[in-house]
Amino acid sequence: MLMRPATQPINARDDDDVTQRPSKTQLKQQMHALQQLGQSLAALSAERLDGLQLPERLRDAIDEFKRTRSHEGRRRQLQFIGKLMRGVDAEPLLSAVAAEKLGPAVQALQLHEAERWRLELVNTDDAIARWSSAHPDSDAQRLHALVLAARREGALPAGQRHGRAWRELFQFVKLNMARS
Repeated sequence: MLMRPATQPINARDDDDVTQRPSKTQLKQQMHALQQLGQSLAALSAERLDGLQLPERLRDAIDEFKRTRSHEGRRRQLQFIGKLMRGVDAEPLLSAVAAEKLGPAVQALQLHEAERWRLELVNTDDAIARWSSAHPDSDAQRLHALVLAARREGALPAGQRHGRAWRELFQFVKLNMARS
């Protein structure tokens, strides 16, 4: 019985060719990712798309996708958008889509942080000093006056509270957090 050496495969390929070339599955995944990015771009407003400076042909394809109503037409238009996006740098587009999706979440987090500061300022005495060290450009006298007014208002019975001082303190905190 004739035996082949174990180190040489029957069809020896150059390993460099195999590692440099993406597989068919990887190519399909990349194309699907570009199509999904194109669909996310189509969900953006016209003003936002104008700011991205897309190539004219890609912008026209996205506009056509928005106008298309049939399922098959939209699917084929997405494939075309994916094809056009091969020649475009996807990083700025990905960051624009992510910023659009994260915008409301970031705003909500900022409001929660402002609310946390307001509660802390009203409930603890040393919070004013911590606020002043964290936000040195804010008006400390105005903050102190707003905190005292909110504390006085909070001590009133529920029927006599108007909430004005509470709202003013929140607006002060929110405005100064935005500046920082």
